Amino acid sequence: MAFTRATGKHCRPSRMQRGTARAAGVAALATTGVIGTVAAPAFAAEPAVEQTGLTPVVTIGDTVAEQIDAQAAAQKQAAEEAAAKKKAEEAARERAAEAAKEAKEAAEKAREAKERAAREAERKRLNTFVSPISGSYVSTGYKAGGAVWSSGSHTGVDFHAASGTSVHSVGMGTVVEAGWGGSYGNQVVIKMNDGTYTQYGHLSSIGVSVGQQVTPGQQIGLSGATGNVTGAHLHFEARTSPEYGSDIDPVAYLRSHGVNV
Repeated sequence: MAFTRATGKHCRPSRMQRGTARAAGVAALATTGVIGTVAAPAFAAEPAVEQTGLTPVVTIGDTVAEQIDAQAAAQKQAAEEAAAKKKAEEAARERAAEAAKEAKEAAEKAREAKERAAREAERKRLNTFVSPISGSYVSTGYKAGGAVWSSGSHTGVDFHAASGTSVHSVGMGTVVEAGWGGSYGNQVVIKMNDGTYTQYGHLSSIGVSVGQQVTPGQQIGLSGATGNVTGAHLHFEARTSPEYGSDIDPVAYLRSHGVNV
């Protein structure tokens, strides 16, 4: 005998379809309130909830949601940490830039202070006066009388010095005469920065030339016995002009400029 397979709309629903239909029916009964009047045995024969596939879906959904929440929280924390790190780095860069600026300003101030101190030291040095012969003394005073001087008196002072002793400019100035000076022998005359003049006579040699700038203590020649002399020494004069006869007391002149003579 041959059997024919049932087909068409009368085909038996699948297990999944039946489970889904039951779930839908339960939902409908719960909505209408009918579920409360149905006897419990009617549900006992229903497939286990695990067979319907509903509980696993709900459980998996909750797990995924928790994972998403955890991931979002981790991402938020990472973003906050990155922002905090960036802010800290920017603050560190700003502090470093400020420190570098302060260091630069401090270095600039120190440089300026050093330059001011150097200028002040140089100014003091250039305004300083010294003795024309280091460690010497006056052997013949100003206005000393005698036939040896054509004017009848000494127009300067004599510093004790052996021939060849270094002779220094007493201060800063410009050489206006450098050469033979008659009875003064080899001489140098310097116009000082304060407008006065100084003369250095009887030199054995001259080490500067006219127009040359000289500084305090600079060697301008060597002492000797040239001109009208009886022995080696330095004749030193202070004048109000480069001309003979404008002499002033050279000891008082040096002392007024701080030289201990």
